Amino acid sequence: MGHGTPDNMNWAGLLQNLLLLFHLRQIICGSVWFSVPEEQEPGTLAGSLSGHFPPPYQLLTQEYLWMDTNTGNFYTTEQKMDREALCPEETKAEECIIIHNAIVRPSGDLIQFPVIIEDINDNAPHFENSEIHLKVSEDVTVGTSYLLDDQAQDRDAGLNGELLYHLEDSDGVFSLKVEADGPFIMLVVQTALDRETQDQYRMALVATDCGADPLSATATLIVTVTDVNDNCPSFSSDSPRSVTIPGDSPKNMLVAQVRATDPDSGPNAAILYSLSPKVSEWAKKLFSLDSLTGYIRLTQDLRSDNSEELVLKVLASGHHCPPADTQVTVSVLPMVNQDLTIKIGFIAEHQNQTMVLPENQPPTVLAVLELEGDSNFKGSSLAIEGEVPFTLSPQNGKYLLSTSKPLDYEMKREHHISVVVHRRSGEASVIIPSKHVIRVLVADVNDNAPHFLQSQYQLEVEENNEPGMPLLQVSASDADSGHNGRVTYKLDNHTSTIFNIDPVTGQLCVSASLDREQQGVHKLTVFAQDSGSPPLESVTTVTVRVLDQNDNAPVFLTPHFIFFIPENVPPFAQVGRVGVTDPDEGENGNTELHVVNSSGPFVVDNTQGTLRTTTSLDRETEDRYELYLLASDHGHLLTLTSSARVTIFVEDINDNQPKVILPSSNSSCLTVSPSAMAGTMVTKIYAIDEDSGLNSEITYTVVAPEPVQNSSPFQVDSRSGNITLAQQLLQKDLGMHHLLIVVRDGGKPIPLYSTVWVNLLVNDSMEPCHLDRPPTWAGTPDLVQTPSRAPICELESPKAAQLTLLAGLGLMLASTCLFVVTVILYLKQRRRSRLRQNKRGPIEENKIPFRHKDKYYCDD
Repeated sequence: MGHGTPDNMNWAGLLQNLLLLFHLRQIICGSVWFSVPEEQEPGTLAGSLSGHFPPPYQLLTQEYLWMDTNTGNFYTTEQKMDREALCPEETKAEECIIIHNAIVRPSGDLIQFPVIIEDINDNAPHFENSEIHLKVSEDVTVGTSYLLDDQAQDRDAGLNGELLYHLEDSDGVFSLKVEADGPFIMLVVQTALDRETQDQYRMALVATDCGADPLSATATLIVTVTDVNDNCPSFSSDSPRSVTIPGDSPKNMLVAQVRATDPDSGPNAAILYSLSPKVSEWAKKLFSLDSLTGYIRLTQDLRSDNSEELVLKVLASGHHCPPADTQVTVSVLPMVNQDLTIKIGFIAEHQNQTMVLPENQPPTVLAVLELEGDSNFKGSSLAIEGEVPFTLSPQNGKYLLSTSKPLDYEMKREHHISVVVHRRSGEASVIIPSKHVIRVLVADVNDNAPHFLQSQYQLEVEENNEPGMPLLQVSASDADSGHNGRVTYKLDNHTSTIFNIDPVTGQLCVSASLDREQQGVHKLTVFAQDSGSPPLESVTTVTVRVLDQNDNAPVFLTPHFIFFIPENVPPFAQVGRVGVTDPDEGENGNTELHVVNSSGPFVVDNTQGTLRTTTSLDRETEDRYELYLLASDHGHLLTLTSSARVTIFVEDINDNQPKVILPSSNSSCLTVSPSAMAGTMVTKIYAIDEDSGLNSEITYTVVAPEPVQNSSPFQVDSRSGNITLAQQLLQKDLGMHHLLIVVRDGGKPIPLYSTVWVNLLVNDSMEPCHLDRPPTWAGTPDLVQTPSRAPICELESPKAAQLTLLAGLGLMLASTCLFVVTVILYLKQRRRSRLRQNKRGPIEENKIPFRHKDKYYCDD
């Protein structure tokens, strides 16, 4: 029973400490974080600290959020949070988190809390090229797949950035297949292809994201079917089978033209004409055959008085094809000498035997022709020689001269119609040398719009140019004539006023200096209009790309950066991100940071844009650093710089245990007069702690008092360390008193401590006293309890927090009851101990008979 009471008291204290730990855990360990969708309007409520910390509140970083100092509510600012701009591309699939610092509570505590930027579907997919071209051979096997390299990109994250593809207007000829093991899009041929039937397919490739309100982008997929040599030449039905020529035909006269066709294209459709080896030598000597055009001409002048018939067998050869053949029979008639005349009656407008006809007119009758001459040629007829857009049609012994199709001034402005006489002789007809040429002029109408030499123009201009600088000269031509072909130029009405164009020459100029940072590309629409009635016009696009000059210095996000870092961080730890931007482009906008005017242990990590430590920090040596950062760009001719101030506060950690100054030794001793009055300060324990804040707040505790059976007359003030007389000294108090004092700091979660022996001799003689050796501890080594190292900031769910609260209330009630019982038992035990003391002698000095569960460590 002698040791039961102190153990019960320690157990009660342990329960009370456990309850306090649970209580502190609820205060300190609330998980404070917030999430905000990106692109919120200014003034949108993002969260509140009022549910976690008492006022007042101050937000240290107010770039994207501002805080009400009274309510703790924080709202979005004018600068919207763009998730894709704030978070790098490589962390697309991770959370986008911004850490904010705030000062809370009247004590001015510094806290950090994360704000998660949630992605919204604010970016549509984008194809780099609006048109995707693919070539496929017409003999490709059905089911063949082709990889499409041009894929859409989406800057959003999660489902908002996942893309689905489909084809439109494919008509079942092609389909899409998306590989499951990678982002590969395959175009699959579903039906057989034939270039001669269709040589090009235009489809729409649509990419759609998986957001709640999906966005999409479309690119034109153009599949060109390439030719293979799968067709051979064949003669057309209109190729002549027989022809008759007079016996006095001149040299080089066109006798006939044979035509063969090949549906293939390019070299596969090339055709060569030749005479068969079976053609007679006389025919080969009399006629020539053009191998490319198929023209059959006379090689010499004819002077034949007899009828003759020659057979020409013509071959048409293609690449890797057997030759096709046709037969042309040429009948030669005997020469005649009689002449005939042609009488012309004009119907169309004419002047000096020349007819004038506006272009684009439908087939029109121009004149009436009549054959006059010897009555022996009544079987003769008129015909037009050569291929011209005119026809002769018999009408009551006369002939109507008409156009066979609309005439085009731009293709041919003047036509000459050769009318010849054909005389019927038996089964054949002969061409009589009599010929009449009729002249037709085509009058122009405004049927052609101006045509630009280029469909689009591109040029590059350096910014900060001289005002009025000429850019380029556009040019358009008009095939019409006169006013119909006179071209003037103008810009689109929505074009910036700094651009102007000369309406006559097409010279484009800029009247002001260009600034790439304001606008990097200018797209201008230029119209070319003729002077016809009504006028016709065409359009071209001029793209002006503004080249960068190094005309902007780097800009820091703030002129003064403030960072807080604990002193126990390892070398090369990150202090904070130092943001700097340069609106220039390329090397002109590529910035590099340096630390200047400082010998502090800090260096800039330019790859990460962060400030890092180079060595370990010690707040007790230096608690604050002031330095400057210099940002410089890589401009070619001129390097621009700017600077920013950086203040780094080193936060304290509990890395120094208290140092006892007085008493200076565990062997020192102090004599106390028995006549000292109660309340007299006998001595003072003085200790220091080099840490700051709670880590340096020192408390003093008597861990090993005099034996329990003798109530100690000395007491220690836990805050000041003053040792005073608790009561008037009695006769029984004479002798040596050893007090083991534990000096603890207020560090969290584990306080540090030191111990010291205070030796007091109550004696009438005031001679100085000194111990030969320090007192020894005869009890167990468990003197000073080691605080729990279990983490106190594990995140708990709301249900777990409620259970913890209920458990704490239960422990509080149990500890109160136990405390009452312990006090009663303690009073009874103390009474019994005094009775025993009167019967027993004094115990051995420096022996403490009870066990204490706290561990201790002496300085010596």
